[in-house]
Amino acid sequence: MSRFGEGKDPNVLPLGSTIPRMDDLIAEQKIQLRKECRAARKALGEMGRARASLAICKRLAAWTMFTASETILTYMPIKSEVDLTPLLERFPQKRWVLPRIRPEENHRMDFHRYDAARLIQHPFGMMEPTPDAPTLAADEIELTLVPGLAYDRRGYRLGYGGGYYDRFLSRFRGLSAGIVFHDLWLDLIPHGAHDVTVQWVVTEQDIFGIKK
Repeated sequence: MSRFGEGKDPNVLPLGSTIPRMDDLIAEQKIQLRKECRAARKALGEMGRARASLAICKRLAAWTMFTASETILTYMPIKSEVDLTPLLERFPQKRWVLPRIRPEENHRMDFHRYDAARLIQHPFGMMEPTPDAPTLAADEIELTLVPGLAYDRRGYRLGYGGGYYDRFLSRFRGLSAGIVFHDLWLDLIPHGAHDVTVQWVVTEQDIFGIKK
């Protein structure tokens, strides 16, 4: 007898049964991976993260793609992310840009010129531009420094689940570099159709080009 019921097609599930969608399975895998990566990042310790962050800043400062770019999208660190703020002070001549997330508008991001006097704390915890800060069109950005909880060897990113950067990167035509601690540069991150890769991954050990 078929486990689906006698006389019934075994390839047809009973009414009310469901098959997990691939997107749902990937989402569940990412939830578990986020827990593991948060623990791994915490285990690096405050001093370890600070040293690695400075090493990443030094690599970026010497990177040809960085020195050649005038308009750069960066971020304010949150939840023990790599801290790139020393670059803002070291290279004041660059046109630094920060995102302001808009969860109420299909999880999109607006882009504003960096101004230390025009920053407020978002409910998520990070600092972001005030709504009245001067805006910038996305196509003016030459290089994007993309934060991530983890990256893999193919350039896929593990973020926090909002999808903000995937939406932006899917239309972005400039250069993109994922920023992450080397211990969180993984072999494989589960990804779906809407996940977008970066072109480089920068850790404290090196700058890695992603083969497409």
